[in-house]
Amino acid sequence: MKIKRIETFSTKDVGLVRLTSDDGARGWGQVSTYHSDVSALVLHRQVAVHALGQDISDLSKLGDLLDWIYEKEHKFPGSYMCRALGGLDTAIWDMHGKLQGKTVCELLGGTPRALRVYASSMRRDITPEDEADRFLRLRDTHGYDAFKFRVGAECGRNQDEWPGRTQKIIPTIRKELGDEVVLLVDANSCYQPDTAIDVGRILMDNGICHYEEPCPYWKPNWTKRVTDALPIDVTGGEQDNNLALWRYMIDARVVDVVQPDVCYMGGIERTLRVVKMAGDAGLPCTPHAANLSLVTIFTLHLMGAIQNAGPYVEFSIEQEDYYPWQYGVYSELPIARDGKVQIPEGPGWGIEINPDWLEKAEYQTSELA
Repeated sequence: MKIKRIETFSTKDVGLVRLTSDDGARGWGQVSTYHSDVSALVLHRQVAVHALGQDISDLSKLGDLLDWIYEKEHKFPGSYMCRALGGLDTAIWDMHGKLQGKTVCELLGGTPRALRVYASSMRRDITPEDEADRFLRLRDTHGYDAFKFRVGAECGRNQDEWPGRTQKIIPTIRKELGDEVVLLVDANSCYQPDTAIDVGRILMDNGICHYEEPCPYWKPNWTKRVTDALPIDVTGGEQDNNLALWRYMIDARVVDVVQPDVCYMGGIERTLRVVKMAGDAGLPCTPHAANLSLVTIFTLHLMGAIQNAGPYVEFSIEQEDYYPWQYGVYSELPIARDGKVQIPEGPGWGIEINPDWLEKAEYQTSELA
């Protein structure tokens, strides 16, 4: 079974990949969100040229193929290469699932089931009171018992989104939701170590259990200072795709919980390497999955199979008024019920791509001569 055709359907925000083998089998994958049209171009220029004609009949050799392609493009080891490579990887997993009549979760050794999720807010343009109000509505409607909100400013150089917001939102959310819910926060690379530690103490005083990316992710030594200083779980890794850096982060205990993003990492197979490194070191994995594109579907399947999965899966609560591009790509869109989301049970990823969305996307193809 050799790769015959690689097609992409992309917008600025989402890029789907359709893979066809020489015997007619097909699978769907996705390059990473955000500037997905660029990732689709990289896929055709720097991945497809090596992947076409390659045998993909043995999933156990997928890692070798991905490494070979990555090495062929050794001058380009950065994010876009991994974002593009993930489109190939995820399409191959879907193809094998469909051929075997199994979910990707089952191919990975897991069992499709409902997984606990945390309601993940992406917003900083919201007052503490309004954030608490929507959390309460979501709790009552969908049964969430875990929520994540934002503190600081994104890459904020030690500044808040507006003065005093962080110091107010932390106790407000805790007071309004009560002690029975689990609360997590994300600082998105905001703080220098001393400030991060000060904020961390406020978090602990309010029973927050998860402190994500407190310092600029490109300064892991800063993050380690926070991890070493605080008993709260310091988490991170969503932006990281370099396996050597992951080895350092895990060996040095830069974070307490690893958070690779399947699409940023380059797909399921490369993410599994991070999962194994973390598992061998006794660290849990709670991947980054901050929108309802296929990255959430990929992550659900992964988390249903790995042994060191964290206690919940990230699940975006943003609606069409905030992230309009994440809607209409596929069905069935996952829905939280009783605070849990079901891993799709159909073969492969278990979803259907919306043909109307494909019609509106930019189309490119690479095919074996």
